[in-house]
Amino acid sequence: MIHDSAHVSDEATIGEGTRVWDWVQVREGAVIGSQCNLGKSVYIDRDVHIGNKVKIQNNVSVFEGVTIEDGVFVGPHVCFTNDKLPRAVNADFEPSSADDWEISEILVKRGASIGANATILPGVTVGEFAMVGAGAVVTKDVADYTLVMGNPARVVGKVDAAGHRV
Repeated sequence: MIHDSAHVSDEATIGEGTRVWDWVQVREGAVIGSQCNLGKSVYIDRDVHIGNKVKIQNNVSVFEGVTIEDGVFVGPHVCFTNDKLPRAVNADFEPSSADDWEISEILVKRGASIGANATILPGVTVGEFAMVGAGAVVTKDVADYTLVMGNPARVVGKVDAAGHRV
């Protein structure tokens, strides 16, 4: 199901049973697995890879260089970043071009959950079934089954596959 207001590039791949809601944009080269849900106003940049059974809530930005594995939950207003040194202009004060920046990849592993309004910085891996608390700013890798919260995100415990603290 692709909502009439969504814009999905002809060069993107959308898996069977995936639902793409209002005002979603999916760019060229993006690959989205089966049985996913992309909520209202989600932006999927070019060449992003999203696994199967992924739920991405409203107003999430998933920029180039991000890979999201199967069964991941991404809460509303989460932002994945991809540039460690973002600039609108280069050293000559000319508008930046693709040659002026380098993508740092982000990997969100199977079964992880990312809470509302979290920001995931470039070069980070979020481990299997890890949980990122709402509003967290993730600056470092998060180990499997680990709960992080805060700004910067810090380890506050461990979780099981259902998300309960252990």
